[in-house]
Amino acid sequence: MTETIKLMKAHTSVRRFKEQEIPQADLDEILTAGQMASSWKNFQSYSVILVRSQEKKDALYELVPQEAIRQSAAFLLFVGDLNRAEKGARLHADSFQPQGVEGLLITSVDAALAGQNTLLAAESLGYGGVIIGLVRYKSEEVAALFNLSDYTYPVFGIALGVPNQQHEVKPRLPLNQVVFEEEYQEQPVEAILDYDKVQADYAGARATTSWSRRLAEQFGQAEPSSTRKNLEQKKLL
Repeated sequence: MTETIKLMKAHTSVRRFKEQEIPQADLDEILTAGQMASSWKNFQSYSVILVRSQEKKDALYELVPQEAIRQSAAFLLFVGDLNRAEKGARLHADSFQPQGVEGLLITSVDAALAGQNTLLAAESLGYGGVIIGLVRYKSEEVAALFNLSDYTYPVFGIALGVPNQQHEVKPRLPLNQVVFEEEYQEQPVEAILDYDKVQADYAGARATTSWSRRLAEQFGQAEPSSTRKNLEQKKLL
């Protein structure tokens, strides 16, 4: 097993950090490594807002009350970004039409790939972090806080810092339930129940609900309205 694979398989989310800054040189290395992720047609349809001031982190925490945001040495907001694309496209065309599912997939996937690269790079230097997707639930307010322009929207954030906690690696679904030979294979409900037990055994006394119940809480109700409203305001829907 290579050192890279060892690092990837050792990943855990870190939500508590020591009061210790990340040197600028390390941040530059981490963010540059993030840029090296694959990107649709090399459009690099994302941007990253680096937040280090406690004032700004506290303001974000008021919108998205995740303690990792306040404690982080650096909070990175990953933004789906077609603002540059608009400027480039208008050099050669009279119209710009980013609205729709494809543009959102391009920007979200580009941001996600860069984000995973970024987190792995940080972990390789001894830092820890957690991806925070809840910023989308306050999409309009987050967009206002960070002065996001037309054709941009928040996708997720990453809280980074020197770890002040350590967890065991969370078990994933069995490989044969997510990787299929040649064609999709629908799983029986028993596979869900089995994984509920795996997750319960992992969490032990910390368990407050089951994995499948969290699925129901996420997908058993209408989506939050803030993301859609913000996407419409930013001319992406």
